[in-house]
Amino acid sequence: MTDERTIDEEGTDLGGFLKKVRQSRGLSLREVERLTDGTVSNGYLSQLENGNIDKPSAMMLHRLSNAYKLDYHEIMKRAGFLTEAEEPLNRMATSVLGELTSDEEDQLLAFLGFLRRQKK
Repeated sequence: MTDERTIDEEGTDLGGFLKKVRQSRGLSLREVERLTDGTVSNGYLSQLENGNIDKPSAMMLHRLSNAYKLDYHEIMKRAGFLTEAEEPLNRMATSVLGELTSDEEDQLLAFLGFLRRQKK
């Protein structure tokens, strides 16, 4: 993973940060769209980079973190989904489903274990 601090020394907002990362990778908006199999359109990314979208979904951030080879947890912090004090465990489920009870978390982990065993 890239150290985001080397790219973002001025503390720019999320959109500005994502633009710097994209440009540092030598990618155009359309190339990012292709990298994400069209799930992040070049128009959406342009609006995000220019600050017209201030609360992107966790799923969009996940797709961009994969395309840019960035740490998802760091992007989620930059977007305001996580604070330094929060644990990164189950961050995707929490960002999509909201806070989970202990029982719900146990059930999800059991189901995940079941799914993983099915792949073998």
